[in-house]
Amino acid sequence: MLPYGKQTIDAEDIEAVLSALSSSMLTTGPAVSQFEARLAEATRSTSAVALSSGTAALHAAFAAIGISEGDEVIVPAITFVATSNAVIYCGGTPVFADVDPDTLLVDPVDIESKITPRTKAIVAMDYAGQPCDYDRLRAIADKYNLILVADSCHSLGASFKSHPIGSVADLTCFSFHPVKAITTCEGGAVTTNDSELAARMKRFRSHGIDNTHSQRTQAGTHQYDMLTLGCNYRISDLQCALGMSQLKKLPAFIDARENIARIYHQQFTDTPFVSLLKQKDFRTSANHLVVMKWDHQSSGVSRDELFRHLRDQQIGVNVHYRPVYQHSWYRQQFGENLTCPKSDAVYQQIITLPVFPLMSEIDVHRVTKTIKEFATSITAFATTPETVSIAAAG
Repeated sequence: MLPYGKQTIDAEDIEAVLSALSSSMLTTGPAVSQFEARLAEATRSTSAVALSSGTAALHAAFAAIGISEGDEVIVPAITFVATSNAVIYCGGTPVFADVDPDTLLVDPVDIESKITPRTKAIVAMDYAGQPCDYDRLRAIADKYNLILVADSCHSLGASFKSHPIGSVADLTCFSFHPVKAITTCEGGAVTTNDSELAARMKRFRSHGIDNTHSQRTQAGTHQYDMLTLGCNYRISDLQCALGMSQLKKLPAFIDARENIARIYHQQFTDTPFVSLLKQKDFRTSANHLVVMKWDHQSSGVSRDELFRHLRDQQIGVNVHYRPVYQHSWYRQQFGENLTCPKSDAVYQQIITLPVFPLMSEIDVHRVTKTIKEFATSITAFATTPETVSIAAAG
């Protein structure tokens, strides 16, 4: 099975982890702050806070800005459930905004229409690795005095108007899951230019305590104070050692993904029933995902039929994502009537194609050939004289 995503680990990565494993500090040690410093440098932000997962990063970000009961946060309808779950962890209420069907990026017009006196923040989710329109989102945030949070778990290595993602929102959340741009096995981070927010998140990731074990050891004290309620969202030195090694290879990983995406776009020119998401000007994509839309209405064949066919051919396609409010828990909590019409419609069309740095061009052509043959067979079937006669006969 050709996976839709896969980590890239080499001997240098393994050596980095082994070196950290032989050190005296396995957690809250020097590798954590070193990784944070290098991530801040790579994103041109002033602070980075490393955490145990991308979900932990989102939770810490919302906690740092004080999301609590009665607050609303506007989030995209099409995103991983962690984006809105993290709002709920803090006691807030997610309000779902529709997406642009051409890009699956959140629609700024729909965001603005859903702002109320209870709205405290808006979330930009860089779907598939393409940055949102941060100019328009920043203008909305400033107009209504809102905080702009970027869910950039797909877009490390991307840029908006030459600014690296990680430096354009008030807080930017990343994930280092194995299928992401770089991996720490599990892990995440938040970058920001606000030192006070960074300090809050560092406390939050360690139970709300004002210092770490290593800091107490260096100071020769046992004293610590829990200032706020927090979580155990610490990341280990082993993970950060891997992260530093991976971060050095980020440009090469992004180049490989871009080449794969380019081949997909070239190969699917004029393919019946198939279109890829549009790429907007003034931004570069991390190409975390390559997502195609299948025209199930014109083809008469559902997305799920194509999905099953590709899986039968050992091509590990996926779907990103079902609109969050369609999930059973959300329907139970928020009712059955939540809807974003464009998100509901485009969800029935999307398929995520394989893309990862070690994927060969032969693999890419195997995927495109299988899809084009499937699309051509439907076109041929639909236009045979026998089919036309049957259709004419009713």
